Amino acid sequence: MKRSIIEFIDELNVELDNILNFWSKQALDTQRGGFYGKILSSGVRVKDANKGAILNARILWSFSAAYRYTKKQQHLEMAERAFNYLVDYFIDKKNGGVFWELDSKGNPVNTRKQAYAQGFALYGLSEYYMASGNERSLQLAQELFWTIEKHFLEKQFGGYIEALAEDWTPLDDVRLSTKDANEPKSMNTHLHIIEPYTNLYRCWKNPILGERIYSLIRIFLDKIIDNKTAHFNLFFDLDWKVKSTMVSYGHDIEGSWLLSEAAEVFGDKTLMNEVNAVALRMVDATRMEGSDADGSIFYEREGNHFDTDKHWWPQAEAMVGYTDAWKKTGKHEYLDLAEKCWDFIDRYLIDRVFGEWLWRVDKDNNPYEIDEKTGFWKCPYHNTRALIEVVNRLK
Repeated sequence: MKRSIIEFIDELNVELDNILNFWSKQALDTQRGGFYGKILSSGVRVKDANKGAILNARILWSFSAAYRYTKKQQHLEMAERAFNYLVDYFIDKKNGGVFWELDSKGNPVNTRKQAYAQGFALYGLSEYYMASGNERSLQLAQELFWTIEKHFLEKQFGGYIEALAEDWTPLDDVRLSTKDANEPKSMNTHLHIIEPYTNLYRCWKNPILGERIYSLIRIFLDKIIDNKTAHFNLFFDLDWKVKSTMVSYGHDIEGSWLLSEAAEVFGDKTLMNEVNAVALRMVDATRMEGSDADGSIFYEREGNHFDTDKHWWPQAEAMVGYTDAWKKTGKHEYLDLAEKCWDFIDRYLIDRVFGEWLWRVDKDNNPYEIDEKTGFWKCPYHNTRALIEVVNRLK
């Protein structure tokens, strides 16, 4: 490493503070409550933009995690703001679960129930409970767990389906976004169900929750991860036939440490050893196939075609994945790779004019001005979490 560990930690902490200050000062919707649904790359707030469940749940998680890390009261206040808005507007008081999208005034405009969104709401609520001790937050997280289990658990072949209508009836189009395949099961949804289940298990040792974490780990090991390539398969039919060929490098390296974390929290040493071995293979596959000469991570690959854009979130997740691999192996080459990812972020992605991080740059490191700074999918979660997770491992 070019830096000492102390210098590295100091830089990451400064950037964490910058990110949280941006969201605290720029993203608050002071007229209608909660947070603006979109801010443009130029820093202009789009005050009539719709508000997404993913953005609000990730803000809740980020400020809750930040408070647990910094103990700064303003971070807890932001978490409380996100919690109150989620409870007041996103939770379906009639049918249960969380709506997908609201208008800027808080009225539901897309009432579908995406398993992914239920998972992120659970993730935020469980983190807020651990930050605040708010028993209502734990109760809501528990209710969402049972909601997911009741409506999304697919009992014949295992795992979880993608989406249902407001009243829990089937949908023809279950896609998470327009770029996804319309298949009943996906890697992405399963990754972001095991992630909140793991977090909830930290504060609620329910045996059924523990069983579900174990079964999800086995699904990843036995169904989702391609044992030949050490990549995630992305989409599946109901009985787990693979329905895609795309490789997502950011998800691979994010999954490497999230699965290790799940096995660790579950607490079975044999399972931990099995997961950690696979996780290291996934990190190495990303390093060998999905990284540029400067250490940054390409977005994805379909066959021999690479999408060589560098999105913000795979760089953040690679920092964690590499640092986690260093902690597992003691090999300093992984820490060097984490530092190279940080150098790339610091040089090309941090927006020192308007704040926060750019969504992406191209192969020549030119930004896309059309990309939003905050929005439905552009949240403080990946970068906030990465900085906290890396520092915790460095310590």
